[in-house]
Order: sequence, then structure tokens, then C-alpha cells
Amino acid sequence: MSLPRGNTSGMSNLISAQTIPAILSAIWTTLCEMAPYLLFGFLVAGVLSVFISPEKVEQHLGGWGLWSVIKASFFGVPLPLCSCGVTPVAISLHRHGASHGATTAFLLSTPQTGVDSIVVTYSLLGGLFAILRPVAAFITGVVGGWLVDSLTGSEQGQEAETPVPCTDACCAPESKQSRKLWRVLHYGFVTLPRDIGKALVVGLIIAGVIAALVPDDFFAGWFGSGITGMLIMMAVGIPLYVCATGSVPVAAAFIMKG
Repeated sequence: MSLPRGNTSGMSNLISAQTIPAILSAIWTTLCEMAPYLLFGFLVAGVLSVFISPEKVEQHLGGWGLWSVIKASFFGVPLPLCSCGVTPVAISLHRHGASHGATTAFLLSTPQTGVDSIVVTYSLLGGLFAILRPVAAFITGVVGGWLVDSLTGSEQGQEAETPVPCTDACCAPESKQSRKLWRVLHYGFVTLPRDIGKALVVGLIIAGVIAALVPDDFFAGWFGSGITGMLIMMAVGIPLYVCATGSVPVAAAFIMKG
């Protein structure tokens, strides 16, 4: 279904029996484009979850100074921590001597992207976006961590406290986990899809609605292509509860519509 360019008078009546097939078709097309890359990303995430444990992260990122901030941001970009794992690891880092800056850098860079969202970004938006996205996550983590450290100052000598336990499968003790291959497959194709599944479906539905119902160049007419449009889209995107992977089809639909 196509609309006259710039015609928004009938937007309230667009959802009808005729538009449902167009929405479903757009969702299916987007899903087919991203599925191979998403499955590969799940597999890589499963491998990383086994060989890069929260304990190893804490071991390498504990400490103070800019170097700790850089490492925290760097490791946070691809790290496939489970939904319960990010906050306990960050709390544990801080309680075991990490600065506020390193903890902040980890919290900023980790949820912005991951191996699964990077490969999905490549499938739908191309290599430039796939490169710039983790770079932006890394930079914002470093800058945010450095600013927090600069404002709070060094607070050496904090007493270690008992970290909040993570009880998900990816955080289970080695003795309670199965063989490594099983752990890789279970995290990559059970735990991670379960964690991001709802948000991913929401992202696909939003992308399908935008692709099927919104006229071409609609957003260009409203937001423009300069800094104003960027600021508006940032303001819209910050509070939205869509996971790093689920946001990719939405962004692709925005690009299609100008």
C-alpha cells in the first residue's frame, strides 16, 4: 500500500484488513534478511559467554585510572552478558576496587551493542554502521567513565563487599554446568534469545508498521537531515525499551523512509 507523498490526513485509518498483509510482508522480509546473521551472532555470543566469564571480566577490569576505564569500555562492547549478569558484574567490579569511572564505562558500553547486534547491523545497514556502532559504544563508555572519575576523584581503599549473585545459566559455577559445547549452544540459542526475544519481536513489528504505512521521505520532511534531526531521534530513542538487536530493524525502517 502506497500513499501520496506527504499525505498524513488518513494516518488514523491506515490499520485495516488491507494493510495487515503489507505489514506482515515487511516483517517477514526484514526477518529473512537478518536471520542468518542473527543466528551467527547467537553462536558467537554463546562462545564468548563460556570463555569470557564474569569472573574473568572482574579480574581484568578491577582497578583505578584511565586504563581501567578503557579496558572496561573495550570489554563491554562485545560481551554477551545475560540480563541478570550486567548489573551484578558491574557492582562486583566497584566493590572490589574498580573506580566509579570503570564501572560507568562498563555499564555504558555493554548494553549499547554486542556480537549479535553487530552482525545484524551489518546485515541490514551495511559495514559502515556495523563498524561505527561499536566504536561509538566504546567512545561513549570511555568518555562517560573518564568524566565520572574526574568528577568523583580517586576513592582508593574501598572495602570489598559481597557481590550480588547472578543465578542465570551463564553465571552458574563451573561444577554445575554441562560440557562446554552444550553451554555454548544453551546460552546462544536458549538464554540469549529468551532475554532479547520480546524486544526483538517488538522491534520487528515497529519496523514492519513503519515500512508498510509511512510514506517515503516522511521523516525527512519532519526532522530534516541536520543536527536537529539527530537530536530529535536521540531524544526519541533514549527512553525506548528496545534491545540493541531489536533496534536495528527499526533504524533500517527509518532510513527507508528518509
